[in-house]
Amino acid sequence: MQSMNHKPISARTRELLNTYGLTLKKSLGQNFLTDSHVLDKIIRAAGLSQESGVIEIGPGIGALTERLAGHAGKVVAVELDGRLVPVLKDLFQNHPHVEIIHGDALEVDLEAIIREHLQDAETLHVVANLPYYVTSPILVRLLTERYPLTNIVIMIQKEVADRLAAKPGTKDYSSLSVLVQYFAEAEEVARVPSHVFVPRPQVDSAVARLTLRSRPAVDVKNEELFFKVVRAAFAQRRKTLLNTLHANLLPKVDKAQVEEWLKEAGIDPKRRGETLDLQEFATFVQVIDQKLTALL
Repeated sequence: MQSMNHKPISARTRELLNTYGLTLKKSLGQNFLTDSHVLDKIIRAAGLSQESGVIEIGPGIGALTERLAGHAGKVVAVELDGRLVPVLKDLFQNHPHVEIIHGDALEVDLEAIIREHLQDAETLHVVANLPYYVTSPILVRLLTERYPLTNIVIMIQKEVADRLAAKPGTKDYSSLSVLVQYFAEAEEVARVPSHVFVPRPQVDSAVARLTLRSRPAVDVKNEELFFKVVRAAFAQRRKTLLNTLHANLLPKVDKAQVEEWLKEAGIDPKRRGETLDLQEFATFVQVIDQKLTALL
């Protein structure tokens, strides 16, 4: 790798962009982190060792990749922007334990990547400075497809980070909160101001760590129905749970019947969806799963 460690990361970033004649694409949400202290916090949050394998999503021009390479036994960096792939391969040509893959993190075969490059890792991690516009779909994929991950450490928009660990009844609590907390323990590791990025985004960011649970937070037999209920419950936040579930999930079921099912689950039909915790969602799903099965 080219040695530029004596230079500030911001200067290195601009020099690399100039050297390779690159301009950043707003459409890809490219904001490169230039603060070494934040990079160090990300590395510490991941808890890496030489026995760790890491999938990095969106390495950009390699500032975080370099840190990862110094702490993990194997790093696979998945970069969507084909212009950056040769830059990364050039920078890490002398690091055989760093693999650069050109692809979309929403589409690449992550199982194949793990099987081919990371099967010997004792712990498996995802570390990423995620473009804001793909944060939710990437998280949904990483969690629902049940890769054998120890944790996920991500730099994301602060507003989204607030949702991940939000509690029921708060303004930040959402369907994403429920999904994340079902699969993982979420915590904020650091707040990151906008001025430490090139170019500077219009919002602040945060580093979040999701520690994957050995089993989901609540016992759910029908996960597909569980997440359908959760999405429906948050579809119209100002409506009562009864009204939003009837409108968005169970329109063919008599409204009085839906009300009865909520009461059977011990839930006041006049409550709003954002007030339910994971166990209450799970209890209601158990009730309606049985009822719907009986109706078929």
